[in-house]
Amino acid sequence: MLNRRQMTVLGFAAAALAGSGAALAQAYPSKVIRLQVPFAPGGTTDIIARVMSEPLGRALGQSVVVENKAGGGGVVGASELARAPADGYILGMATVSTTAANPAINPKIPYNTLTDFTPVTNIAATPNVIAVHPSFPAKDFKGFLAEIKKNPGKYSYASSGTGGIGHLQTELFKSLTGTFITHIPYRGAGPALNDTVGGQVPVIFDNLPSALPHIKAGRLIPIVVAAPQRLAVLPDVPTFKEVGLEPVNRMAYYGLIAPKGLPKDVTDKIYNATLQALKDPAVRKRIEDTGSLIVANTPDQFTTQIKAEFEVYKQVVAKQKLSLE
Repeated sequence: MLNRRQMTVLGFAAAALAGSGAALAQAYPSKVIRLQVPFAPGGTTDIIARVMSEPLGRALGQSVVVENKAGGGGVVGASELARAPADGYILGMATVSTTAANPAINPKIPYNTLTDFTPVTNIAATPNVIAVHPSFPAKDFKGFLAEIKKNPGKYSYASSGTGGIGHLQTELFKSLTGTFITHIPYRGAGPALNDTVGGQVPVIFDNLPSALPHIKAGRLIPIVVAAPQRLAVLPDVPTFKEVGLEPVNRMAYYGLIAPKGLPKDVTDKIYNATLQALKDPAVRKRIEDTGSLIVANTPDQFTTQIKAEFEVYKQVVAKQKLSLE
């Protein structure tokens, strides 16, 4: 048993720890904050990070500087974030690829997506779309499904790479519909989209912001979207839920995370600053102009969302017997 002196020492130690956490939150932030994007500049993740950096910095009272740490489908940047100090001065952008799809298919990823990060908030979600080249025989979902069911293995689909959201969502679609189309992985969404637009590959499952200009120009035909309801920009295109495939009706997310162990007071401070930044109509418009929907859920809700996405894609990987080889 502890004697009175030992209990007193432990009490002081606990109070000191609690006090240091409170002091950190009170003083935070006292220097520049780095916001890490685990992809190259120009994609939706990078766009949303750069839209948020200035108003988030204004709300926190310190500059927020965006850094791109690309490589490995987002794994390089996410791994660096997982190893960083949990002091609130390095934050990261979380996506489905880095926190769910890639970890589900790649057992060698050097971080645990469920335990190595502190989720702060899902800033925004982006609809996804199955689109086809205009030469594809079908122009709507009913015809598309009938065509690929009638011709298993005849068609292929492009994705940004093995383990990305486009890959695993298409595999989920295949498992639910009992269809087979061949996966053609690319090194990034840009080349995948270019080859689909060029007709080298007939089908793509892509984020709406990058596919939409080609859809509007008639270079791609939209078949079905992953979104809560039909989109104003594509009013004639059904959602996966409408066609009886609700499990595929999953949007991409773009959230804020920090290394594990970030004090709750600091987490709450960043979350509240994010909410404040998103009150600005100009900020909301810039995000919504990418085709994204503002979410801004709580840290607990985002934690639950990441876990749910990870579990879905783990099941897809197991059912479809997917691997990186």
